[in-house]
Amino acid sequence: MTEPAIRQRDAERTRAELLEIATRTFAESGYSGTRVDEIAARTRTTKRMIYYYFGGKEGLYLAVLENAYRSIRDAEQALHVGDLPPVEAVRRIAELTYDHHLEHTDFIRLVSIENIHRGDFIRKIESLRTLNAPALGVLDVALTSGRAEGTFRSDVDALDVHLLISSYCFFQVANQYTFGYLFDRDLLDPARRDHLRRMIGDIVVAWLTDTDRTDPA
Repeated sequence: MTEPAIRQRDAERTRAELLEIATRTFAESGYSGTRVDEIAARTRTTKRMIYYYFGGKEGLYLAVLENAYRSIRDAEQALHVGDLPPVEAVRRIAELTYDHHLEHTDFIRLVSIENIHRGDFIRKIESLRTLNAPALGVLDVALTSGRAEGTFRSDVDALDVHLLISSYCFFQVANQYTFGYLFDRDLLDPARRDHLRRMIGDIVVAWLTDTDRTDPA
């Protein structure tokens, strides 16, 4: 391997490690409570390298946010919903979102933190609008196919479905402590995971296939 290729590989490894540790740290402490020195101390690099790769704390936080959203979008694209029957496609999207949120709890914490900041930082990432567009595109493919065969109601759009799925899946992680205390039920209990995953799939499919309830145009 040539020296430039080795340097490139090392740079990519260092950047990936910084993003991984920074994601965990920002999710634990929030933007205001996180120090660059702390992130550097938890990695095999230095504060100077963080500034070199990301320009500083804000640049690193923005990169963490973008990377977190990219993860779920990449997972959705990997489903290839155009190759699936519409009902199976929407169920798979719902169940994938459920699993992803439970397996990436830092993502939920980051989104919650960003909402506390009223979206101040996410507005600075212009690429996120483009990055998140496929989330609706994936659903649109399934909805269009389902309507064409008469399976899905016509008064629901992709954003409606995305909102329903995201709300349910986000709640499982974001409200686990308050819900668990109030109702004495662990939403992240592995023994209930299959049941709760099936629930969101059933809800979405039942709602979309209730064609008798379609609102008049």
